Amino acid sequence: MTPIKKIGLFTSGSDAPGMNAAIRAVIRTAVFNDIELAGIMRGFEGMINDDIQPLTTKSASNIIQRGGTILKASRSEEFKTAEGRDKAYKNLKKHGIDALVALGGNGTIKAVKEFGEEHPDIKIIAVPCTIDNDLRGSDFTIGYDTAINTVIEAVDKIRETAESHDRLFIVEVMGADSGMIALRTGIGVGAEAVMVPETKSDLDALYARLERGRKDKTSKIIMVAEGNEPGGAFQIGEAIKERYPNYDTRVSILGHIQRGGKPTCMDRVLASLLGVAAVEALIQGRTGEMVGLIHNEITFTPFGQSVKHHLDVNAEFTRIVEMLSL
Repeated sequence: MTPIKKIGLFTSGSDAPGMNAAIRAVIRTAVFNDIELAGIMRGFEGMINDDIQPLTTKSASNIIQRGGTILKASRSEEFKTAEGRDKAYKNLKKHGIDALVALGGNGTIKAVKEFGEEHPDIKIIAVPCTIDNDLRGSDFTIGYDTAINTVIEAVDKIRETAESHDRLFIVEVMGADSGMIALRTGIGVGAEAVMVPETKSDLDALYARLERGRKDKTSKIIMVAEGNEPGGAFQIGEAIKERYPNYDTRVSILGHIQRGGKPTCMDRVLASLLGVAAVEALIQGRTGEMVGLIHNEITFTPFGQSVKHHLDVNAEFTRIVEMLSL
């Protein structure tokens, strides 16, 4: 087994709270094991444009509590081409990089899977960083816990104004094709209904639930994942206004606040565990896998099995939402 000499570390795709904590863990684990480390700025774009610089222990100072990513993140159309990937490979070799730690979500893992198949001499381990929590191979992804706590805090405040004015609020959260944020926070805020892209939404069923609810409730909250097929919160809001003109109906789009902010303790610890495990996996000769945490045990899932998936939503969660919304 050829020992790892130099690791290239990068963040790609959308940022997620806890990325900096993972960066810190990778840096310090590499230094502890006397392995050189290089930071690749702006993900695959930096790899292609040779924006690569040394990382030291000092680079990891005072970043565990920061949101975003000190390495910056971007999406790269050029990396989707064989020419772009070949350019990236040549830059990695020029810097003596023989292994990569990739922090990102579905798009990042798909990209490094293809890159690794074309250039098997570069060992690659991915660390799941996405607020959507939609990757196989880890119970939770880095950023998810912070995002749902951000949603809870925001919707609690919305509930207060809804109570004050006897309003119905439709709250849209992130999740283009994953309802994990909407479903879990829907339970957490006591929503009257939750609409997610994994299941076909039925407006008639939503109307029935609103009519079935207690008549003396002075506020109502409907959680909607942004990828829900009726068209999102505004379209659902218009449908409700037309059906129930007596409701004072408002729409709130939480948007990118879900991706920002200081990571929670849970995300900081998860990022630290997975960052350490990623470097140690490379030292052990592993490659082409995503590191994760399942039932509090470090696990490794091949890239092809870890990419984004449509899961059946948790039936128990949906049952609880319906029962507790009365």
